[in-house]
Amino acid sequence: MPRLPRLELPGVPLHITQRGINKGAIFLDEEDRHHFRHLLRRAFRDQAIALHAFVLMDNHFHLLVTPAAIGTLSSAMGRVGQAYVQAFNLRHRRCGALWQGRFKSCLVQSERYLLTVMRYIELNPVRAAMVDAPEDHRWSSVHTHLGRARDPAVTPHPLYLALGSDPTERADAYRRWLDAGIAPDDLQHLRAYARQERALGDERFQRMVETTLGRPATCRPRGRPRQASEREGLN
Repeated sequence: MPRLPRLELPGVPLHITQRGINKGAIFLDEEDRHHFRHLLRRAFRDQAIALHAFVLMDNHFHLLVTPAAIGTLSSAMGRVGQAYVQAFNLRHRRCGALWQGRFKSCLVQSERYLLTVMRYIELNPVRAAMVDAPEDHRWSSVHTHLGRARDPAVTPHPLYLALGSDPTERADAYRRWLDAGIAPDDLQHLRAYARQERALGDERFQRMVETTLGRPATCRPRGRPRQASEREGLN
C-alpha cells in the first residue's frame, strides 16, 4: 500500500521526530552530532525551512520547523538522512539501515501549542535523566532561547520573540516557561499526536486541516475498533 502524503499546510509548523532502528544509537560521539547538524543546516537553508527548536539525543532527535512550501521538508530530510547514514556507516565501519522507518511529522497549531512543543523538545534530556537542567545538554536550541548562545541554524519563532521586548526579557520569560514543566496529560497528548502524525491543536484547527486536506487530523484510540455488536452491548 502506498504511503499517504504527510499532513502539511503552508506556514504551519511541524514537530519532527526520527529514531534509530531497534532503538539503536544514531549519534556515537560529538563528531557525529556536528556532522548531522551541518547537513541539517545546509539542507534547510537550501529549501527555505526555518528551524525553531531541536534536540539531538543518543538514539533519536526532535525538530520544530516551518517549511516555506509543501514538499520541501521530505526532500530536505531525505537528503540529510541519506548523506548522514553513508558517512556514519563509513566512519563506524558498519552497514545497513540506521533509521527506524521514515521520519514522523505532526502539524502544530502555533497560537496554542507551539511553545509547549518547544518546551517538550528542550526538556527531553531532563526527562531522559541525561542532565539535571536543559542547558546542561549541549545539542539543543535551548541555549539560543535562554540567551546563552546564538545558533545560526535556529530561527526564533515569532511567538518566542513576543515573549519580551528585548533578548533579556525573552530569555527570562522562557526560563520561567521551561521551569514550569509539562503536565503528564500534556506529555501524553504530545506523544500521541507525534506518534500518529496528526494535527496538534484545538477542534477548530483540526477541522480546518481535515477540510483542507481531506484527511483525519485527530488521534485514534489505541486498540482495534469495536464491532457493531460490541458497541451495542450484544454477544
